[in-house]
Amino acid sequence: MSDGPTPTALCSSDIDPFSEEFLTNPFPFLEQLRELGPVVYLEALGVWAVARHEEVGAVLRDHDTFSSAAGVGLDNLKTGQSWRPSSILLEIDPPLHTVNRRVVGRLVSPSALRVLETTFNQRAEKLAEELVERRRFDAVADLAEVFPTEVFPKALGLQGDVKDKLLAFGSLAFNGMGPMNARLQAALKDAPELMGWVAQHTVRSAFGPEGIGARMYEGVDTGEVSEEDASLLMRAFLSAGIDTTVSAIAFGIRAFASHPEQWSLLRADHHLARNAFEEVVRWESPVPGFFRTTTTSTTLAGCELPADAKVLVFFAGANRDPRHWDHPDTFDIRRKTGGHVGYGWGAHVCVGQNIARMEGVALFTALARRIESWRLTGEPRFRLCNTLRGLESLPVEVVPAA
Repeated sequence: MSDGPTPTALCSSDIDPFSEEFLTNPFPFLEQLRELGPVVYLEALGVWAVARHEEVGAVLRDHDTFSSAAGVGLDNLKTGQSWRPSSILLEIDPPLHTVNRRVVGRLVSPSALRVLETTFNQRAEKLAEELVERRRFDAVADLAEVFPTEVFPKALGLQGDVKDKLLAFGSLAFNGMGPMNARLQAALKDAPELMGWVAQHTVRSAFGPEGIGARMYEGVDTGEVSEEDASLLMRAFLSAGIDTTVSAIAFGIRAFASHPEQWSLLRADHHLARNAFEEVVRWESPVPGFFRTTTTSTTLAGCELPADAKVLVFFAGANRDPRHWDHPDTFDIRRKTGGHVGYGWGAHVCVGQNIARMEGVALFTALARRIESWRLTGEPRFRLCNTLRGLESLPVEVVPAA
């Protein structure tokens, strides 16, 4: 948390982005922040925030001034104590970041992932068939959590059922980027066990002979990456590769259930599945925002920021900024979604977005083939997490396609 003085040339707000009200529905609060000004001081946390598309993009593009190396969470990992180690992918800056990203990038490029497409599609088709037979199910527990936790670990080369551990580790990681509140304290109770499990499941012997993990350790054999860094990079896959996709899929089903005309569009043209997934990520922004830290005193949109200032970059604010989007609060799967920052932007844009997109497209396409319509049979329940928006439960009923 920044202890610097509040600049006078800047609006301030008492909005708390870690409150239950904000985490459940951040969009009215983000609208307030956008209207207050391009840069707003958050009194509750002692940090600055940007929620307009222009300033969000400016911060994310300028990694020299707005660094990730002090942590993308609330804590300053360079000046304070933290329970967690920093990520060697998400929380370092170029040139080291460039090296590590190159290692990971070759493993998750569209061409490298093409071999997984058939497997993803087949599993999506089977799951869709099973759910249509049931008619009534929970779109979180029976769908959104099931698909990524099956296909993603197998893509890595992990063996066995690792669903519960992956979901718990993701919850720990995303809660860990917020304050030491009740949510983080609850997650930390399982931290020693989870961190031990992660350590065991990111070493070379944890991965089968085929998959992303095996190819990562081939880089160790060729001298591209050290054994230690290979394990840490695989840890990054485990911490961020599941929960965000689960959230996007669940939010997508909720969006289609409440916008049946959009589901009809997808059923009529399955090629819209990719854009539909992108629109879900824009519209809902599963990761509302991450922090950056100023490396020096600087001026942003006319506001003077001191060195070592934490800046909360609201992806969710940028993704619904009417200064950039026409009708930003409208869910429209035919929208031109280029420029959304649901995966971040700049040097640290989500390196795993190709996998998430492939999962979403496979599932949306399979469901569109078999389901005529969706109906919510109960109120959605939110899963509160400090830095990840998600649903705990989404009871639905489907009408099978003729």
